[in-house]
Amino acid sequence: MPDDDTELDWLPTEELRVFRAFNRSWQALNARIDEDLKRDVGLPRTYLDILFRLRRAPGRALRMTRLAEITGSKASRITHAIGRLEQAGLVRREVPAGDRRGWLAVLTDEGLARVHQAAPRYARSIREHYLELLTPAMRAQITRIGEALLTHLDPESLPGAGEKEHKDQC
Repeated sequence: MPDDDTELDWLPTEELRVFRAFNRSWQALNARIDEDLKRDVGLPRTYLDILFRLRRAPGRALRMTRLAEITGSKASRITHAIGRLEQAGLVRREVPAGDRRGWLAVLTDEGLARVHQAAPRYARSIREHYLELLTPAMRAQITRIGEALLTHLDPESLPGAGEKEHKDQC
């Protein structure tokens, strides 16, 4: 097998540079936000994402399968995360009334308090390590780029997609 990249059907240098800049910066940003949140709030970003989503859900509860779906996680990862959050008293599991096929993850009052505690730190970390480094033009461009990628990869996660779905059902 040749060791020369020119014989591979591989990305040209400029395309590789574009992908690496996006991918590596995204990984570094998430790592920095995780460090801030673990140090100052005691939870990683992924666990806070679960708590934030439960906070916005009707009755502060979501089916575990739905939670896995909307967080882009595997069911086993959500089960593990909910178990850890449950041990911390931030979430509890319930069987839905009249439907014993699955479990609900329910945000506790203590979990809601943790969301309120974490939100300012989360926002400060996002501003400090991301937003403040960008000009308004760069922010607009990143928004357009992100929405173009989501339109292709995951249109249901576009801002307002859930509202459109809700309007269609009414």
